[in-house]
Amino acid sequence: MKKQEKIKKIADYIKAGEKKLEDFTIGVEMENFIINKDDLKTVSYYGENGVGETLEYLTTKGFIPYKEGEYVLGLEKGDLTISTEPGSQFEVAIKSNTDIKNLENKFKCFFNELVPYLNSKNQVLVSLGYHPNMKIDEIKILPKKRYDYMYDYFKNKGNMAHNMMKGTASLQVTIDYLNEDDFRRKYFLANVLTPIFYGLFDNTYIFEKEPLEIYTIRQKIWENTDKERSGLFDIAFDESISYEKYAEKILNTPPIFIEKNGEYIYTKNRTLEDIADEYQLDESLIFQALSIVFPDVRVKTYIEMRMFDSIPYPLNFAAVALIKGLFYNDNNLKEMCKMSKGTSYKEAIEGKEEVQKHGINAVYLNKTILEHGKFLIELASKGLDEDERNYLKPLKTLIDSGKTPRDKFEEIYIKEGLNTAVNSVVLKMEN
Repeated sequence: MKKQEKIKKIADYIKAGEKKLEDFTIGVEMENFIINKDDLKTVSYYGENGVGETLEYLTTKGFIPYKEGEYVLGLEKGDLTISTEPGSQFEVAIKSNTDIKNLENKFKCFFNELVPYLNSKNQVLVSLGYHPNMKIDEIKILPKKRYDYMYDYFKNKGNMAHNMMKGTASLQVTIDYLNEDDFRRKYFLANVLTPIFYGLFDNTYIFEKEPLEIYTIRQKIWENTDKERSGLFDIAFDESISYEKYAEKILNTPPIFIEKNGEYIYTKNRTLEDIADEYQLDESLIFQALSIVFPDVRVKTYIEMRMFDSIPYPLNFAAVALIKGLFYNDNNLKEMCKMSKGTSYKEAIEGKEEVQKHGINAVYLNKTILEHGKFLIELASKGLDEDERNYLKPLKTLIDSGKTPRDKFEEIYIKEGLNTAVNSVVLKMEN
């Protein structure tokens, strides 16, 4: 198969995600750390009271397990998919829906069942961008073959790749596109807004057991994971960005491993183009290749924004509402285009660097991140109906006070210590 044919095949896969306006949905994935209440250490996958035991428990509640050998590593039930990250981070993905309320109801239903079970084991779910009380070498890697291959592959890449795999947790929000023009506009805007979202949703004050002097550490970790597959993609700022341009980027990137007949094959530094003739470039392989890149804004059959640290409820749904209000309203898209017009890759990179130094006081596109935040919240509120507008309230209250989730954590940490600060970001549910 010629290179252009391979590019077209991947581009056609992305194009298949096009939806009619009335069918647009929004999706969310949430990662949390499961930690022990007493010592705030991560709960390992292994052994009695481990994360593996929790996954086994959920199979008794109707969840269908995904196994590798004897280990349950993922679950699925209805609109929920549960997966486990390399450091045993607990991820819940809720199938995209037209209404935020429906997403929230599914979220509450699941966690109202899970939280009491974890409490019975003296465990809690914590929403932070980085583990609050363990160093990376203290965390065991999950028994997934793909993670073994990734762990080995990244040894020769960025010097913070293993921090990414075992120590970080995030919130991810997905949106749809109408056609290639709509894709082009939304993909560009999402990338331009990257420094702003990193700044507004910074929720990490402790890194490797020590308070941080810089901001948005999870952003720095991604920048130092693997330059060819993480951070900002420069193609996002190309006026001719297209399905094919993104597809070509994927074709030129090593997929690290592939899965065939239930087994993982380590392909190391060979690009997708290198292996596409040896292994059939079918939908399964294309999905794998699209999934194994980790840019701030990722494309599959939807656009996925990955800049948000893991943040506690109900702030997590404020992030969902912000994205829906901004990206699903044509007037708001036009306003953001005015704000972003002519922004270059270099400017966005410099914006991210400034946010790491100065947090929400950093200046980007002639305004502070805080000023951008207030503007975007106001803009998003115009793109939502009254019920969904209410989801923005916790974010608006926070930003109006000139603070981020990290700032709130830091204040509690300084006044009352680590245990109280961590308890402030524990997921507590009510029936």
